[in-house]
Amino acid sequence: MTKMWTTKSFLTKTKRGNIIKIVREHYLRDDLLCGSGACNVCPHKDDELVLEEKPESICTLFDYPHYLILDTNVVLHQIDVLEEDALKNVIILQTVLEEVKHQNTAMYQRLLEIINNKKRRFYSFVNEHHKDTYIEREPGEKQNDRNDRAIRKACAWYETHLSICSVDGKFPKIVLLTDDENNRKIAVEEGIVCCTAKDYVENVTGAIGLIDKLSKNVIPETCSRDALYPAHLTPSQIHEGIRNGKLYQGTYRASRDNFLEGTAVVNGFEKPILLQGHIGINRAVDGDTIAVEIFPEEEWRRPSDIVLEDKADDPGDQLEEEAVLLKVAEPVDKSDEEVTPTGKVVGIIRRKWRQYCGILMRSKFPGAVRHLFTPAEKTIPRVRIETRQSDVLAMQRILVALDSWPRNSRYPLGHFVRALGPIGNKDAENEVILLEHDVPHARFSEAVLACLPPNDWTIPEEEIKKRVDLRSECICSVDPPGCTDIDDALHAKALPGKTGDGLKRYEVGVHIADVTHFVRPNTALDKEAASRSTTVYLVGRRIDMVPDLLSSNLCSLRGGEERLAFSCVWEIDENANIIHTKFHKSVIKSAAAMTYEEAQIAIDDKSRNDKVASSLRILNALAKKLNRKRLDNGALSLSSPEIRFQMDSETHEPVEVAAKKILETNSMVEEFMLLANISVAEKLAAEFPQCAMLRRHPAPPPANFSTFLKAAKQQVR
Repeated sequence: MTKMWTTKSFLTKTKRGNIIKIVREHYLRDDLLCGSGACNVCPHKDDELVLEEKPESICTLFDYPHYLILDTNVVLHQIDVLEEDALKNVIILQTVLEEVKHQNTAMYQRLLEIINNKKRRFYSFVNEHHKDTYIEREPGEKQNDRNDRAIRKACAWYETHLSICSVDGKFPKIVLLTDDENNRKIAVEEGIVCCTAKDYVENVTGAIGLIDKLSKNVIPETCSRDALYPAHLTPSQIHEGIRNGKLYQGTYRASRDNFLEGTAVVNGFEKPILLQGHIGINRAVDGDTIAVEIFPEEEWRRPSDIVLEDKADDPGDQLEEEAVLLKVAEPVDKSDEEVTPTGKVVGIIRRKWRQYCGILMRSKFPGAVRHLFTPAEKTIPRVRIETRQSDVLAMQRILVALDSWPRNSRYPLGHFVRALGPIGNKDAENEVILLEHDVPHARFSEAVLACLPPNDWTIPEEEIKKRVDLRSECICSVDPPGCTDIDDALHAKALPGKTGDGLKRYEVGVHIADVTHFVRPNTALDKEAASRSTTVYLVGRRIDMVPDLLSSNLCSLRGGEERLAFSCVWEIDENANIIHTKFHKSVIKSAAAMTYEEAQIAIDDKSRNDKVASSLRILNALAKKLNRKRLDNGALSLSSPEIRFQMDSETHEPVEVAAKKILETNSMVEEFMLLANISVAEKLAAEFPQCAMLRRHPAPPPANFSTFLKAAKQQVR
C-alpha cells in the first residue's frame, strides 16, 4: 500500500465578515478495492466481492455483461427505480454519495439502505481517495462540473482496471447513467458508454412496473411553448425582490374547500395573503415556501364563500374561466372586515413535496398510459402520471411521488411508487393514514435490534445497589383495558405524625419506566426512537416507538415483575400541599396492573381494606383536591370525548364503537402525571436555568376565528 496526500484549500467567510483560507490535507491510496468478482488484482475477501463476475444484462441496449455507474441526479430523481430489485451490479461513487447527502438527507438514507442490502449488489467505491480517480478542481470550474469530471474519471478507471484483470479478453463493461446532456456528450467523446436513465429502464426486459416508477424530466422554466402559467422568477430575482421589499416570503396553504384558492402567511401583514386562481397560485403546492407579490390595496378582496372541487374528468392542459368559478366581484369596500391582502405567487423558494396516497382516475381512452391521480389529501392538486397497469391500479390505493410542474401542464407530473392495497381494505386504509401523517412505521432495522438486551435479561445485582429499592412498596398501575406498554405507576401511604398545622401526612410516588437504561445516547436505537417520537395507536394496531422487547416487556411496569424506574416522591399533606419532593432512580415491583374500571371498583368497594385499595383511595382523594387547585388557578379543561372500538376476538375487526366512559380514576392518574411534570419543571428551572425551556402558548390572532364567527352568525340568524 502506498499512501499519498494532496492539499485542498478554499476560502470561507466568518460571522464577522472576515475572509479566511482553509487548507486541509487530502489522503490518497492505491489499495482501495474495486468490489468486482471479475477482478484478480485487488486483494478482495469473499464478502467484499459485491459485484458479480459475469453480471447478466437485463437491458436490450447493451447485450453484454456490464456494471452501472450513476451520476447524482439519477440517484436524486430515480430513487424509486433504484429501490426495485431488478437493478443490480451498480457502482455508487463517493462523489455521488456525498453530493446526495449534501442535497437531500432523506434520499441519502434510502440510498444507504440499498447499498447495505447485500442482495442488491450495490457497491460504494471511494473514488475521492483513490490516487488514480481523484481529481483537483480546476480554476474557475464549477463544483458540479468538477463532480461530473470525477464521475467520468472513475468510469474510465474501472474500464481500464477490469480490462487489465481479464485473462480471455472478456470482462464486464461500464455503462454510465446520466440525464445531463452535456455530461453525456463529453462522456461519448471520451469513449465512455452512457445513456439516460429513461432509455435504460424503458429497455429493461419485462419491466413494465419499473417504467411506471420513472421520474418525469423537468421542463426548463424558460420554455414558453403552450405555456399556461407565468414563468417563476429565478432565485437571484427572488432574493433581490425580497431584499428591496417588493416581494415577500411565505408558506403556501391551500384551501380545503376551494381548489382555486389559498393563503400565505408573511411577515408584516396581520392577515394571511389571499391567493386566487390558477395564475395567482401559479403551481404552488401546499407546504411550499413561496415568493409572493402583494397587490395594491384597491385590488384586495375577501375570500370566496363557495365550495369548489376539481371534479372535471380530465380537462387536458387548459384552464377554466376563473372569473366564473371564483365569482370574482369588483373591488370591495376596504372597510369590510373580511377584506384581506391579496397577491400572487411569482416564484418557488423551496418545494416541500413528498409521496402522496390516493386513487387512480383512469383515462377514458382505451389503451391510454396517461392518467390522473387524485390524492387523499384535499389540499394537494391532482397529478398526471403514466402507467401501463391502470386496469389493476384502478381498484387500489396507490402511492405517487411528484416530479415537476411544467408551465404547459395544468397538473403537476409524477410517477407511480407502489400499490398499498385494495380500496376499503383495513390494512390499506391504515397504511394511507400512516403515510399521509408521516408516521414512521417500518420494521426496526438490524442496527436497532442489535442495541437490545437479550430476551432473558434480568436486573443485575450491581444495578439494584445503585438505586433506591422500592420493591416493598405497594405500587400499582392504572391503564386502559388491554394496555401492554405500562409506562407509569403510583403509590401512596400514610406517614406517621402530622404537620405543624395538625394535618395528616402522606407519601405519594409516581414511577416512570426507566427507558434510558436501555436506550443509550446516539445509538441506532436512540436515533430511531427520536425520529418516531411517540407510540401511535390505530384501531387494532400499535406503532411502537421502541421495539416490543422494551415497550411491552422490560420497560413495561407489569404486575408482579421487578422493573427499573425513575421516581418522583412527594411528602404531601391532606390538603394536597407539597411539603417535600425528591427524585431518584429506583427498582420497583408493581403489586397490581389494573384497568381504570378495576381501580374504580376497588375504591368504591367498602369491604376492601387491603393495601392496594387503601393506596388508591388516598390517591383519589388527593387528586380531587389537586384538580380543584388547578382550576382555581386558571387551568382549562380542554379534553374532548374519546371513543373506543370493540374488536372481534377472531377476526380482529372493529364491531362496535362507543364513547369512553370517564371515571374518577382517569382524572386521578392525570392529576398525578401533571403534578410530576410540574415538579420536574420546577427542579429543572432551579438547577439548570440556562437550559430549562418553557412552552408558552401565545394568544391566537383574531383572524384564526373569522371563519368560525362567520358560521356562528349564520346560525344565529
